[in-house]
Amino acid sequence: MITMKNLAEEELLLKGNSACAGCGATLAIRWILKVLGDNVVLVSPAGCVSVFQGMFPFSAFNVPMVDSAFGAQSSVSAGLAAAFRVRNKKIRVVTIAGDGATADIGFHAVSAAAERGDDILYICYDNEAYMNTGVQRSGLTPFGARTRTTLKGKHEWKKDLPLIMAAHNIPYLATMSVGYPMDLFRKVEKASKMSGFRYLHVLAPCPPGWGTDESKTVELGRLAVRSCIWPLFEVENGKLTLTKMGSRVPVKDYLHAQRRFEDLGESQIQMIQDRAGAQMSYLERLEKIST
Repeated sequence: MITMKNLAEEELLLKGNSACAGCGATLAIRWILKVLGDNVVLVSPAGCVSVFQGMFPFSAFNVPMVDSAFGAQSSVSAGLAAAFRVRNKKIRVVTIAGDGATADIGFHAVSAAAERGDDILYICYDNEAYMNTGVQRSGLTPFGARTRTTLKGKHEWKKDLPLIMAAHNIPYLATMSVGYPMDLFRKVEKASKMSGFRYLHVLAPCPPGWGTDESKTVELGRLAVRSCIWPLFEVENGKLTLTKMGSRVPVKDYLHAQRRFEDLGESQIQMIQDRAGAQMSYLERLEKIST
């Protein structure tokens, strides 16, 4: 089992990259690569990761990387996986894409790859908007969040992409948070030992996009989980298991820490609180009936 002590010392995400200070995606990907090791090929479309950490012809990744067209990352990954299989190469194909490329523009190909069972480890780093192009709303932007295209706060609820992916009957999926690295290590390690299409979804706070201090990224990741805004769970061969992380806190503790939610009224905060509670109750019922 991966622990802090036996985590690989080699850095596969190099220093000096141009990611923003406190970037949750950078932190998550650094840890993920330490678990996976260097026998991987990364595929990433346009987004914070490709633009700020792997802009052609330069790359902060110390492993091979393919910078795919936006939305085509799953198709490119499927082709690589097929080629490695034909040539009997035991190389992991890992897709790393943001929420916009995964839930919106590239979802057709993500769903198709999952349905086919392509041998891909797909990782969505979810900073809840199109951050690298100026903070526009995505399908994963939460209700009430202010972006450049939702100046008065988003009116729609966040798309429940993890459960949508679970409906594809893939071997493994999990939600993760940068606030809980040991849970992240365990889930990445488990997914890496399986074959077929595996899906990992990590909440990655974005200080400039969320309006937070860059030193609060890990704390925000924890608050998201403990407020039930971002439940941690895994679905392995149809069985859902929740990951419990400490006592629950009110959603206002999470929302008030971010300027993107500063226009919310008390009634809206209560709506979000009720929604989070209902979602947790639903997941608890799913956990009970899937045992």
